[in-house]
Amino acid sequence: MPIPVQESPFARKLGAYVALTDTEFAILAALHKRRRIFPAGQDMIYQGQSVRAAYILASGWVCSYKILPGGARQIVDFQIPGDFLGLRSILFRAADHNVEPLTRVTASEVLASDLIDAFTRTPRLATAVLWAVSRDEAMVVEHLINIGRRDAMQRTVHFLLELGARLMLVGLGTKEGYACPLSQYVLADALGLSAVHVNRILRQLRERHLLTFRNGKVIFDDFDGLVELAEFDLAYLDQSGPLLR
Repeated sequence: MPIPVQESPFARKLGAYVALTDTEFAILAALHKRRRIFPAGQDMIYQGQSVRAAYILASGWVCSYKILPGGARQIVDFQIPGDFLGLRSILFRAADHNVEPLTRVTASEVLASDLIDAFTRTPRLATAVLWAVSRDEAMVVEHLINIGRRDAMQRTVHFLLELGARLMLVGLGTKEGYACPLSQYVLADALGLSAVHVNRILRQLRERHLLTFRNGKVIFDDFDGLVELAEFDLAYLDQSGPLLR
């Protein structure tokens, strides 16, 4: 049975910026009226697709990625419950990236007309979604810094801390850790490292009693030590509480 919209990951995420009213919760509920299930490995959105629909992820993990002309793949980011998938697919004439479920996924399909109607009825909700999109852009900037300026260990720790912070916001993680379905190969693709290098880094972190990643679980053995190592500053995620009440 679906959880109440007030407790949904999407509402939790938007609630970090806007204190949602009953009217806004009702409009959010309407956006969830078309539920779909996707198996792992079946693209929900593909590069060049012209269908103007996006999705709100209710459960499961996905990755967004690009395929280069030579066939190489670059994972751009991972999306978790509460995230919008393929919002640019509504705004652009064609999707500019692929979205692949890494686990079984439940998502709500949102058409361009649904979104325009919701934004017309409640500009505050539109503002909250704009905040969420801007936050995603801030994460992309941080990922560029990861690839360009942080060493491999800092890069890995920073990324895992960021995932933890995002999951905490939607009630799926704590400072002790979180469930994580990512393989070392997938993580390596996102970090611009080899799987062998990622394996070595995770072993070093475990031996230093900082972090353990095994059996689908990331455990922060020394959260403060990890924050210091990666110079992790949560400010760019801007999730300390609603600015609009």
